[in-house]
Amino acid sequence: MSDIAFATLADLADGLAQGRYSSVELTRHFLDRIDRANPTLGAFISVDNAGALRLAEAADARRRAGYGLPSPLDGVPVAVKDLCDIQGHITTAGSEAWRERRSGVTATAVTRLLDAGMVMLGKTHMVEFAFGGWGTNPVMGTPRNPWDLERARVPGGSSSGSGVAVAAGLTPAALGSDTGGSVRIPAALNGITGLKTTRGLISLHGAVALSTTLDTLGPLTRDARDAMLLTALMAGHDTQDPLTFGIPAFDYREPAGGAQPLRGVRIAVMPTAQHPIAVDADALSALDDARRVLAALGADVAETPLPFDFREMMQRNAQIISAEAYALHRGYIEDPAKPIGQYVRARVLSGKGISAADYIAALQAHAQARRDWLDWMQEFDAVLTPAAPFGARPLAEVDEAATPLAAFTRPGNYMNAAGLALPAGFTSDGLPLGVQLLGKPNAEGVLGKIGIAFQAVTEWHRQRPDLKAVGL
Repeated sequence: MSDIAFATLADLADGLAQGRYSSVELTRHFLDRIDRANPTLGAFISVDNAGALRLAEAADARRRAGYGLPSPLDGVPVAVKDLCDIQGHITTAGSEAWRERRSGVTATAVTRLLDAGMVMLGKTHMVEFAFGGWGTNPVMGTPRNPWDLERARVPGGSSSGSGVAVAAGLTPAALGSDTGGSVRIPAALNGITGLKTTRGLISLHGAVALSTTLDTLGPLTRDARDAMLLTALMAGHDTQDPLTFGIPAFDYREPAGGAQPLRGVRIAVMPTAQHPIAVDADALSALDDARRVLAALGADVAETPLPFDFREMMQRNAQIISAEAYALHRGYIEDPAKPIGQYVRARVLSGKGISAADYIAALQAHAQARRDWLDWMQEFDAVLTPAAPFGARPLAEVDEAATPLAAFTRPGNYMNAAGLALPAGFTSDGLPLGVQLLGKPNAEGVLGKIGIAFQAVTEWHRQRPDLKAVGL
């Protein structure tokens, strides 16, 4: 089982079906890795050893009895970000102030993973209240980016623990949330795949909110196919979340083979002059390489001026988040006795001064941007951009007042685009880099087709960090 920690969900499911290992053996393998590495990496905030093994035993019993399996991923382990409620378990949402917050419900997304027979390993760490792109959590601890175990570097946020856990092979996949890039940023900085879903595709019932206008849930996985498999399990109508009403059924089909599987796909590349922030040379090189690969696969890839100002949309997105975060947390955010991190407290309090008129204007601009995006994207299947402007920065160099990592991702939330982050290279000092594909709302299947084709001919997503220093 030497390579099992970095196998895909699809490969693990195949191994279970072929009897190469049992779900209990698989689960113990990941629990052992968590036990050895988590004290250093800090990816998990809680691990349910006993519960995970009971779920694995049940999966093995179903398979032995010859019952029809609830899904192809029956018996495969998974983890969820600690803003997803699981009844009877603590949900901290990354806050020391919520250490005793015991959930009275189970999030619909989690219920659907459990109903599919997946084995819940535990909950992954995160930025407090999901409000931050660096991935830092100075009160409860910051997960360690596994690609540099000599110098602490940012893991990306806010789904920091999910990104680290998947990258380090502590879980084959994890659920995250994305309000301004919180799935795609940690995916890019940790060398894995992350899918930002369309609003309403995956129910938010039972997930702690940051922004009721912009929040989404999505998977962090080894590859794009796994992202599609997990999304298919979680997507669909939920009577407890009106956002899911009227959303088209998730449409994913395996892409056709052949030398040019992306023939007929149109991809626009944002001109460098329109970048909302300066992008490091290594990241630009990774973007150029990705462009060439996609073109070789048959896609029509062309630099195309965008009628959108990503910098302006990033700022407007932040305004909505701040206003809504303050509304959600206003009852205690100013209480100095609460052990809330100073930077997150400041971000939430920045919403206090946003007037009702400015908030309404921001929502109106948001609605118009969504219409404009949908209209302009009739000519394209995706827009290609950097996922992040640089690789993981040293933790000591973080400016908590700045949000450079969200420069390319926040506009995706603002326009309600589907978004996919793919590993696409490394910096000169060996840190992962990613590219982003933004698509139409409910076009996750199209992005999956592009991502799967891209990863069929590249090796970036198969690279793994050196974890000998943590005993792995």
